Amino acid sequence: MELNNQIVLRPRFKETIKLPLEEVVKRFVEQKTKQSRYKIVYFDEHVFIKLPKNEQHFWSPQLHLELNKDEEKTSIHGFFGPNPSVWTLFMFAHLILATAFLGLLVWAYTQYNLGNSYFWQVFLMILIVFFWVVLYFGGRLGRMKGRPDMDAMFQFYKKTLGVAV
Repeated sequence: MELNNQIVLRPRFKETIKLPLEEVVKRFVEQKTKQSRYKIVYFDEHVFIKLPKNEQHFWSPQLHLELNKDEEKTSIHGFFGPNPSVWTLFMFAHLILATAFLGLLVWAYTQYNLGNSYFWQVFLMILIVFFWVVLYFGGRLGRMKGRPDMDAMFQFYKKTLGVAV
């Protein structure tokens, strides 16, 4: 799985394995008791692989696997991401910046049509774009910080299912 060259902040993968859904679930449930390196949560054809609380940092990743039955095979959609509360905060910051940008855009357009100066609105819009870039690269930096854990989780996932890495 190549994670470096992707522009996305939540890397994804999809594969189909030649095991029935029940066997895939059984293997993860067994690993839940056999090992203590990861916390494994399973419900409704979703498996979450996380680090224990005492090993987590702000950008600690988790692996979410969505399992779909496909005849005698299982289709697995997986994606890595930070803790859901971190991701929600991250998306909320994007929403605030986008709303402020649009508000300033409308205000600047109104000032332009009235023949007034719109310097400050444009200046603040440029500042918001700068903050968007900082937020994006902050997310990339967080992903890089969590990269060793993502690689280890991916190896654990492959090992659990007995798939060649």
